[in-house]
Amino acid sequence: MHRDLPYALSGLALGVLLLGNAALTPDAGAVRAIDVALVLVMAAALAVCRRYPVVALSVVTAAMLVVHVRVHGGVPAAFPVLGTVYVAAWRGHRWAAALASLVFLSGFLARDISLAPADRPGLQIAERTALLLGWFVAAGVAGLVARQRRAYLEQVEQRAIDAERTREEMALRRAGEERLRIARDLHDSLTHSISVIKVQAGIAVHLARKHGEEPSAALLAIQEASSAAMRELRATLDVLRSPADGDSVGLARVGELAERTRAAGVPVQVTVTGQPRDLPVEVDQAGYRVVQEALTNVTRHAGPATAQIHVEYAPAQLIVSVTDDGQASSVRPVTPGVGLRGMRERVTGLGGTLHAAARDGGGFAVRATLPLDGPA
Repeated sequence: MHRDLPYALSGLALGVLLLGNAALTPDAGAVRAIDVALVLVMAAALAVCRRYPVVALSVVTAAMLVVHVRVHGGVPAAFPVLGTVYVAAWRGHRWAAALASLVFLSGFLARDISLAPADRPGLQIAERTALLLGWFVAAGVAGLVARQRRAYLEQVEQRAIDAERTREEMALRRAGEERLRIARDLHDSLTHSISVIKVQAGIAVHLARKHGEEPSAALLAIQEASSAAMRELRATLDVLRSPADGDSVGLARVGELAERTRAAGVPVQVTVTGQPRDLPVEVDQAGYRVVQEALTNVTRHAGPATAQIHVEYAPAQLIVSVTDDGQASSVRPVTPGVGLRGMRERVTGLGGTLHAAARDGGGFAVRATLPLDGPA
């Protein structure tokens, strides 16, 4: 209803102008109650002309013709009709607007001619009618122009939406093609190599047991790590080949990481504080990947060392830390590699923070803080 309020106020203002002009014009008739009622009807019709333009145009034209015939309202009687003609043309009812204009101008001219005083020349009446005709033509043209402009803007907006949707579809298609290419490259390069490692390790374990020997811990660790790598690589390839996220790793599998690291010869202790609970998928996966990469770095770079994993479930955040007492020193700065950069990007992408640096007493520490309500 608030969109109809300007129309209603305009109708009341035009009604006051019309009644005031009739009261002040010397040759105008007396304003009676029925004339005031007709003006109120006109104002009410203007209030709903946005929703019902043809009905409002008919009511306003008839009411203003009657008022003009009764009290000789003059040119102000045409103003409400001009407004409704514009609205009707703007809403696409151009023939109704043209017919209403013709009816009102005909009645207006007929009334002026029939009741014109003898001292008023016909030329003056014709000039005033021609002026009104120009106003009505201008109102109709302005309404049609406004309608065409609105249609043009709608078309421009629709074209922009279509172009944006097309760009998004192209980007998704290109991303899908790139995912498939990466999946093919990973399959061709890594899968074969890891499969060879797994098979060779399995053969070595089998031959050792066949000869009555216990396989070494390093050999068993290689076999287990290659099997886990194959599983994760297959899951990664499935993700790349499909838009669905098939990565099901999470902090519930930290124990498996610790067991594999112990099998590789690095003692690992796992500590969990707080109440374990369901986490957002992205946070759960990020915590697991941080622990995985940190333990990989311990195995590769720390030398003889022990590692401690600490997972803390706080009310609003998850804190994951991995520390070791290996060969890293705060005197020699650590150059971040691909693994550390990947961890930092994963954590900061979720709105968290990552601290990775050598400890003062020797060893290395990785600490990730992940908000549970951060951006996904």
